[in-house]
Amino acid sequence: MQFTDEHRALDETVTRFIEREINPHVPAWEAAQEFPSHELFKKLGNLGLLGLKYDEAYGGSGLDFSYSMVMAEALGSCACGGVPMAIGVQTDMATPALARFGSDELRREFLAPTIAGDYVACLGVSEPGAGSDVAAAKTSARVEGGDYVINGSKMWITNGLKADWCCLLVNTGDGPSHRNKSLVVVPMDAPGITKQKIDKIGMHSSDTALLFFDNVRVPRRHLIGEEGKGFSYQMLQFQEERLWGAAANLRALDRLIDLTIAYTRERKAFGQSILDNQVVHFKLAELRTEVEALRALTYRAVEMYVAGQDVTKLASMAKLKAGRLSREVADGCLQYWGGMGFTADNPVSRAYRDGRLNSIGGGADEVMLGIICKLEDTLPGRRHS
Repeated sequence: MQFTDEHRALDETVTRFIEREINPHVPAWEAAQEFPSHELFKKLGNLGLLGLKYDEAYGGSGLDFSYSMVMAEALGSCACGGVPMAIGVQTDMATPALARFGSDELRREFLAPTIAGDYVACLGVSEPGAGSDVAAAKTSARVEGGDYVINGSKMWITNGLKADWCCLLVNTGDGPSHRNKSLVVVPMDAPGITKQKIDKIGMHSSDTALLFFDNVRVPRRHLIGEEGKGFSYQMLQFQEERLWGAAANLRALDRLIDLTIAYTRERKAFGQSILDNQVVHFKLAELRTEVEALRALTYRAVEMYVAGQDVTKLASMAKLKAGRLSREVADGCLQYWGGMGFTADNPVSRAYRDGRLNSIGGGADEVMLGIICKLEDTLPGRRHS
C-alpha cells in the first residue's frame, strides 16, 4: 500500500484527535464503563472522519478504502480498546451495506447523519444461539401491510445501548438459511425494543447490549437492497470489519512493545535492567517482527481490496493473525512488567483484557481457519487427497 501526503495528513489528524479528545479521558471512561459516544462522534464528524470512504452526496469524503485503514491504524494510539472499536462499528461495520446497497432515501435519512456524527449506529447480527454461525440467526421480520414486524433478540451489540439505529440481520422468508435473510434499518427508539447491558471482562468503555425485539414495526422501505440478500451483504460487511480489525491492532501492538521496552529498561533486578536479559530483548524483537509481518499482510490485502479484488482469504488470514498476535503480545509483555502488569489500571493489563475479544468478535479464529481452508481447496492447480 502506497502512502501519500494525504494519507499521512489523515494519520496526523486522527492521532492528534486521540491525544486531545480520547486518551486524557480513558481512565474515567473505563471506570464508568461507557464514554459519551454522541459527543465524541460529533467531534469526529465535524472533522470529516466518519465517512472517509462514503459518497460526498451523503457527507462523506469519497476516498478509497485505504484511507479508512489509515484511520483504523491511527486509532491504535488509543489507550483502550473499547472506544476505537465503537468508532469502527460506526465507520466500517454497521454502515458499508447501507452505503453500497441502500436506497437514496434511506441513505439520506440514516447514513448522512451517521457520517455527520449526529447518529450513533450499531450492527445487529449475533444472537444468543448464533454468533459466528450467522446462518443460524433466528430473529424474524414478517410482512404486515407496509411494515416489517420484527421479533427476536441480538447479543453482544457494540453501541447497542446508545445507538440511534441498527443495521439488523433478520429472516424475511422460510427458504434456505443463506437466502432467507435481509438487512433492515431499525430506529432504536421504536416501540417494542428492550435493551440490557452486558458486563464484560474487557472493552469496558464500550457499551455492549443484549437487544430484544417484541413486535417492532419498521417501514418496508427500511430494507437495505433486496430481500433475501442480507447474508451476502453481511459477508461483504465482514470483509471490511476484518480488515479494520487487523489494521486497528497494528499500532496498538507496537505501542505495547514500546511501553514494555521503556519499562524494562528502567526496572532493575539482580543488578541490571530487565531489558539487559537476552531472553527479554530477543522476545521483544520477535514480537516486533510478528507485528511487521501482520502489517505487510494487512497492507497487501487492503491494496488488493482497493483494486477490486476478492480478499476473503487474505482478510480472514489478517483477522486470524491479528487476534492471535494481540493475545501473544499482551501476554508476553505483561510478563516483563511483573506484579505491575497484574494491576487493573496498567496499560498492558488493559490490553490483555481488551485484546482477547479480537479472536472472537467478527468471526472466531476457528471460523477464519475454516474459510482459509475452504479457499485453499479452490486454488488453481491445487490437488488434495
